[in-house]
Amino acid sequence: MDLFKKCYDFTRADEIKAAGFYPYFRPIEENEGPVVKIEGKKVIMAGSNNYLGLTAHPKVKEAARKAVEKYGTGCSGSRYLTGTLDLHIELEERLAKFFNQEAVLLFSTGYLSGQGIIPTLVQRGEYVVSDKDNHACLVVGNLMAKGALAEFVRYKHNDMNDLERVISKIPKDTAKLVVSDGVFSTGGEIVNLERLNKIAKENNARILIDDAHAVGVIGKGGRGTASEFGLENEIDMTMGTFSKTFASLGGFVAAKKEIINYIKHHSLALIFSASPTPSSVAAAIAALDILEAEPERVDRLIKNANKMRTGLKAEGFNVIEGRTAIVPVIVGDDLLAFKMWRMLYDAGVFVNVFISPGVPPGRQMMRTSYMATHEDKHLDKILEIFRDTGKKLGLI
Repeated sequence: MDLFKKCYDFTRADEIKAAGFYPYFRPIEENEGPVVKIEGKKVIMAGSNNYLGLTAHPKVKEAARKAVEKYGTGCSGSRYLTGTLDLHIELEERLAKFFNQEAVLLFSTGYLSGQGIIPTLVQRGEYVVSDKDNHACLVVGNLMAKGALAEFVRYKHNDMNDLERVISKIPKDTAKLVVSDGVFSTGGEIVNLERLNKIAKENNARILIDDAHAVGVIGKGGRGTASEFGLENEIDMTMGTFSKTFASLGGFVAAKKEIINYIKHHSLALIFSASPTPSSVAAAIAALDILEAEPERVDRLIKNANKMRTGLKAEGFNVIEGRTAIVPVIVGDDLLAFKMWRMLYDAGVFVNVFISPGVPPGRQMMRTSYMATHEDKHLDKILEIFRDTGKKLGLI
């Protein structure tokens, strides 16, 4: 058997391309935030994670330029050796204060954060207990821990009764970590953190919450899930990314200083990865400056998302309920989802298509997401195009 046979046998993407419905890897030529240029035409972006609209903010771009002038384009080493800048320390200290935690550690990407935290902390004979719908970086982190002879168990999505059932089977004196997204990236639901925290405490478990889609979206001033529930002093670790609200690239974990110190000196994902670039870190600092100075951006974001959620439901679409920036529209079939994406795109709106096995059969969706910088004219146009497309496809 040839190792590459699976590659030659993979034709699904080529078939969708041939049909003219392929929605992935579309190169963006210009990006103004709410409007982007793709294939020579401008379309309204309704699929970005640029939640506060800061990727095009003049202060963020200027901070990145100045960092390149001062530090160059890269750090040429890992944080552990020659790759730490005073900028890294500044951002870590600023984020620790923002999240009301003792310390923060930066990673090169949000994806690496999951790989860098979980297998570093959960070791032989210990347990990681994970929501079935957690982000891929958490799943990979869980599997890496399992590969090092830790135990990995899952519970039904955001089902606290099932979490209680699963975790009760683990001896209470066994070390364990409960892992969950704060805001789930596909459906936009918020974890039932009050109940999760109670169950974890009753079973002698620590907690890691991935706030990639929560920071800048929920909580006081956009401080995320723990803040949303008033549990900042209860949740052991919060991780996140700079590729969404913070308009940059990189990841982080916030926790007590002893936890951060241990991860800093044991995490292979940190020690053997090049450190975040000067421009990325400077951009994230500038974005944090704006978030702290203009918390009303969070309110505008949620107002925009709520308008779209209400409007799409009023048109008759099957919309997953929520109160975050993510507004998924259920289509329920792979081919229908691809057709709808193409019709929306041709009419001037870009959204994300989620199909099986990325979502369960029957849950194929148009995953729309919104920004604080979307204006009513953008949102009204999106609703108009969705309505016309939905009628043509018989969805409404």
